[in-house]
Amino acid sequence: MTGVLAVCVAAGAAIGAPARYLTVHLVTGWGGRPSAGTLVVNVVGAFVLGLVAGARPSPWLVALVGVGFCGAFTTFSTLALELWQDLRERRWAAVAANLAATLGLGLGAVSLGWALTA
Repeated sequence: MTGVLAVCVAAGAAIGAPARYLTVHLVTGWGGRPSAGTLVVNVVGAFVLGLVAGARPSPWLVALVGVGFCGAFTTFSTLALELWQDLRERRWAAVAANLAATLGLGLGAVSLGWALTA
């Protein structure tokens, strides 16, 4: 069973990583800052993970979508880097707005996803 779940994680990640790249590219192509693309993928990923968690699906679906897709689609490390860059450049308002938006919208998105499937 562990081997099957590992394949599910890999398959989900193979979809999530390019989806993240394309989403961030699309958002920044519309004139948004790179941090706007990161915000979008993290909030959408939180919503999808909320849907999965609320539905309490089988282990293979958790591995495929929850761990694989959402793990590769969302990005904490990029958020941390973008916050660090804004801190270094003393863009305090950008740091505060990014943190507030990420946490507020992320929690709202995961709650909504959970509520829709629980």
